[in-house]
Amino acid sequence: MVMGTSVLFVCIVSFLFTGLFLLLSEKRGLDREKCSPYECGFEPIGSARSSFSIRFFLVAVLFVVFDVEVVLLMPFVYMFLYSKSLLGMVSSSGFLFILFIGLYHEYREGSLEWVG
Repeated sequence: MVMGTSVLFVCIVSFLFTGLFLLLSEKRGLDREKCSPYECGFEPIGSARSSFSIRFFLVAVLFVVFDVEVVLLMPFVYMFLYSKSLLGMVSSSGFLFILFIGLYHEYREGSLEWVG
């Protein structure tokens, strides 16, 4: 019973805060400059939504993926130097094999080329 009342109390407080914040965040006095995408004082040239290069996005995603994989490789250095167990060697070699297969696929697909 105590848990039910605490959950009810948390729900009531969260709804009250949500309502209070919605009332306080209401925008008043909208003007043209505040509604424009740029507040630098110049008239925008073209649309605010310009085309985005998908190549840049792909390079950024590949960087994040390989950055995370490098972090995952750090324990393997410890396993190779200190543990020297067969299971550690096989699992780290399997992980490296999968990593290089993915790198080869990206290279063959042409995603790693900067000019194109």
